[in-house]
Amino acid sequence: MCGIAGLVVAANQPAPSPALGRDMTSVIRHRGPDDDGLHHDERALLGMRRLSIIDVAGGQQPVYGACGDVCLVFNGEIYNFRELRAQLQADGHVFHSHGDAEVVLQAYLRDGEHCFTRLDGMFAIAIWDRRDHSLLLARDRFGEKPLYYAHNERRLLFGSELKSLLQAPDCPRQIDSEAVRAYFSYGYVPCPLSIFTGIRKLPPAHYLRYRDGQLRLQRYWQASLTPKSALDEVAAEDALARHLQHAVSSRLVADVPFGAFLSGGLDSSVVVALMAQQLAQPVKTFTIGFKETAYSELDDARRVARHLGTDHHELVVEPDAVALLQRLVWHFDEPFADSSAVPTFLVAQLAQQQVKMVLTGDGGDELFGGYDRYLRLLALERLGPLRPLAGAALRMAGALLPNPRGGRWQRVGERLGLPFAERYLSGVALTRPDQARALCARAGGDGHYHLPLLGQTDSDLGAGRSALDRAVAIDLQSYLPDDILVKLDRMAMATSLEGRAPFLEPGLAQFALRLPGSLRVRNGRGKYLLRKVAARWLPADVLSKPKQGFAIPIAEWFRGPLRSLAQDTFAASAFRERGLVDPAAADALLREHLSGTGDRSETLWQVLCLELWAQRFVDSPSAGA
Repeated sequence: MCGIAGLVVAANQPAPSPALGRDMTSVIRHRGPDDDGLHHDERALLGMRRLSIIDVAGGQQPVYGACGDVCLVFNGEIYNFRELRAQLQADGHVFHSHGDAEVVLQAYLRDGEHCFTRLDGMFAIAIWDRRDHSLLLARDRFGEKPLYYAHNERRLLFGSELKSLLQAPDCPRQIDSEAVRAYFSYGYVPCPLSIFTGIRKLPPAHYLRYRDGQLRLQRYWQASLTPKSALDEVAAEDALARHLQHAVSSRLVADVPFGAFLSGGLDSSVVVALMAQQLAQPVKTFTIGFKETAYSELDDARRVARHLGTDHHELVVEPDAVALLQRLVWHFDEPFADSSAVPTFLVAQLAQQQVKMVLTGDGGDELFGGYDRYLRLLALERLGPLRPLAGAALRMAGALLPNPRGGRWQRVGERLGLPFAERYLSGVALTRPDQARALCARAGGDGHYHLPLLGQTDSDLGAGRSALDRAVAIDLQSYLPDDILVKLDRMAMATSLEGRAPFLEPGLAQFALRLPGSLRVRNGRGKYLLRKVAARWLPADVLSKPKQGFAIPIAEWFRGPLRSLAQDTFAASAFRERGLVDPAAADALLREHLSGTGDRSETLWQVLCLELWAQRFVDSPSAGA
């Protein structure tokens, strides 16, 4: 686990400076405080910062092969590296270390670009091949590890975090208006966009080859939601239990102390239960809560911890909201408005005091239909061909009713008239179209629900699939890699902690996605089959617990510790002149919230995060810590 960064120049360009390589890696020292390494030649810089998890003594990078002509750095963990190593040794490959980085390099030397399909893990990989002067970048299947790049005919920059690229004087710094519009709808900048025009994110399950100014992007894996499994319910239950046990077991490979995040919800509880089965010592579990009991899951986590006999650690926090928000803005690199990043950072900070790696429950909702918005979508889809008529009727009724009820009816009616992708995305968005249009007015916002989705159309996402599968297909390309996994990676890495997500083990994920809808959602609840399997290991109250997000009391914070920050920020001349947000719209939202006439906290959080980001990365372009 580490962070990587580098630069490759085309032929006849000046050699890259080692000082730039050191700058690009030092700014991400938090990702790897244990060690660093830098390759430098006339065409390439490849640098890394290392957080030592596997082969602590001998796993240094960069690693070299083919008489020193091939160099690799990578961020992540390959969980099946021992099996791959044995296969490679049988083919005559010789190893000089006991870690996974050299296994990836030798797999590349044997299989070329096809090696990525054989890796079970989370990774961002950079391979400089001097034999043909090409740079190969690759990212894991679901996007657990990040990778940014910027290229032109002269050079390609890359890095685990955008701030590494910003160390280069010629790195693009023009704000991308499409990215801002997407951010106002969803609270994140979706892949392959970045907040800056000219910088892109490598999509999950893709590799990129760069040679002498030319770039080729290729997908190497695709999640498959069809054909559906023909197993009966009993057989499917047994198969899921085996997949879960293997997924957790495979993610326990480590040479350092480790534990787990435990919220008391179903997904993290299943992971901890299987860890407890497979470990001789009690699992170290970590939970945080707030003094506001409505936002605390401490009691739920305690019950699970007692049931499983874990070594449980918890903390009730009263964070300095202003200072914490400023710190998180720097770690995310781009505007990011999922407020659950705050408790994620705080629980990572707690865990890092005792362990260097944790397992989490991320990915369970996407695989098993756990989000409430899936249930709302399915309810709307049951209207079938009557949907346009129902939408028109709701819009008419809403126009006759006073707000806020009339406004809600009108919005549901508008949603029913949208194409499927927009209809679903409207239930994901943080900000209503009218608010997005008002806030984005000066940036040309239209308030439409749109994500790049790697160029796929509504028909691409929907052909021959159920509504649930179509929604999951969208989330696998947007919400999961661009929100959930970004949040886990950045907040864990901010504290120099590794986070692993067993639910994203490829075999388990593929099995779950091919389950028929009736085994994922039944009787108005998601995770049907997962709950049945979990009953083998967990008490009944965990199985019946309503879903509770990892939330914070931001509504209260904007009337308390964040009030002055918001008022001062929105009144500042830089904010009012910047042009990213319409100042009058932001002022109106803040007045409504402070007066108590409406809860505008999520949208205010978006606006505040965007402006604090601009202050840090636009007004102070060095992006230093």
